[in-house]
Amino acid sequence: MKLLNSKVLVLNQSYEPMSICDAKKAIVLVFAGKAQMVAAHEDQCVRAVSLEFPMPSVVRLNFYVAVPFKRIMLSRKNILRRDNFQCQYCERTDLPLTIDHVVPKSQGGGDTWDNLVTACTRCNNIKANRTPEQAKMPLMSKPIRPSHVMFMRQYVGNVSDSWKPFLFMT
Repeated sequence: MKLLNSKVLVLNQSYEPMSICDAKKAIVLVFAGKAQMVAAHEDQCVRAVSLEFPMPSVVRLNFYVAVPFKRIMLSRKNILRRDNFQCQYCERTDLPLTIDHVVPKSQGGGDTWDNLVTACTRCNNIKANRTPEQAKMPLMSKPIRPSHVMFMRQYVGNVSDSWKPFLFMT
């Protein structure tokens, strides 16, 4: 039963990543003629009395689903997720984290994806009301607006090799 709960990447007809479902749902999609298997797990299969079916890893829908642009909402939780729960100044993960304005509000900085980063309380207090350049505290990486594909990768953790071409990880 645990095997049927394994994760399967679902692609739109255009091979764009749409979502992740469990193997049980993916098998139903394939048997119902709504999807086709693109990749399967090696050495794993589902058996019935007179049928052996490879365990899907990636399935593609047989019809195009118009999905509205998946805009990730700006929130504290999503900023922490984007930055991998890591201080963007000292790279530590073992300290309490806060949200820091790269350009402080007092200097015209706003609440935007490219101006908010995760910072530990210590670094946030040291940086204070200055930019990283003024405080001589460079950022680990430039903050950007995350895509739903970025969060899909994080949700899964270790990505199967068969998923990598579709999640732009080749």
